[in-house]
Order: sequence, then C-alpha cells, then structure tokens
Amino acid sequence: MTGLPAENVQDYPRPPALERVPQRVEIRLGGQKIVDTSEAWRVCETHHAPTYYIPGDAIGAEITQARGRSFCEWKGVARYWSLAAGGTVAPRCAWDYPTPTKRFSALKDHFAIYAHAMDECRVGGVPVTPQPGDFYGGWVTPNLTGIVKGGPGTEGW
Repeated sequence: MTGLPAENVQDYPRPPALERVPQRVEIRLGGQKIVDTSEAWRVCETHHAPTYYIPGDAIGAEITQARGRSFCEWKGVARYWSLAAGGTVAPRCAWDYPTPTKRFSALKDHFAIYAHAMDECRVGGVPVTPQPGDFYGGWVTPNLTGIVKGGPGTEGW
C-alpha cells in the first residue's frame, strides 16, 4: 500500500475542491531537491489527477517568467514560469494565479509544477507520474482509481 488514502477521480467535485495536503511534497530538478514542504494545497476536479500547489518561498530553484497565459473558469488567469536548478532548466514548467478568484484565494503566491518536467515528484514519499497529455498538470499517485482525463479522446470531457 502507498500510505495515501484510496480515491476515485470520478468522485472529485465540479467545481473543483481546494484542500490542504496532509503529506509532505518533494520535488527534484537537476539532481537537487528543490521542494520539501508540508504547506502545499491541491485542487481536485472530476476526472483529473490532483494538481498540487507549492508555496513560492518553498521552491529552492531559480524562477523566471515564461511566455503565455491561460484561463481557468474556476481559478482565473494563470501565468507561466521556468525553473532552473543543478544546471538544468525546465522551461515553462510551472504556473501560478497572481490574482486567483475568491474561492481559490489560498493559491496566491503558490505554484503548480508539471511532474513531467522534473526529475522526480513525491507526495508522502510516493513517486508520482504526470497526468496524461501536455496541458493538465495533475500528479497521478498509485492510490487513484477511475479514468484520468488528458489522454487521447478525453480532452473534451
């Protein structure tokens, strides 16, 4: 067992829920641990793997703004960031909401990071895999069941 509670992504709500993460979140980039925090949040939405948001002051990497913006009907306008550590640059691998909606105001000054762009991401010591596709940034852990969107044919759900 993983030590993480069993969850079915099809049971997550829409609009999504914002929850504190009770487990430690760790991220490695360029061979260095750039995140080790117990102060993360996660957003859980139907058919999505949870997206983890890390406090900016818990990220031990160089953070530079990248091109592009996107819009989430629940959280607002996102901007994108690149991270660098240990001689490795991960371009456009993170995003934040500088002025999140009231419901998601706790995400101010927090960054979500694409797992596929990092050496490793862990929740409660358990390695994660990236949510399928190249847009969604959820982290898939072995305790999740149900169909996670993002793969071919699921983007329009």
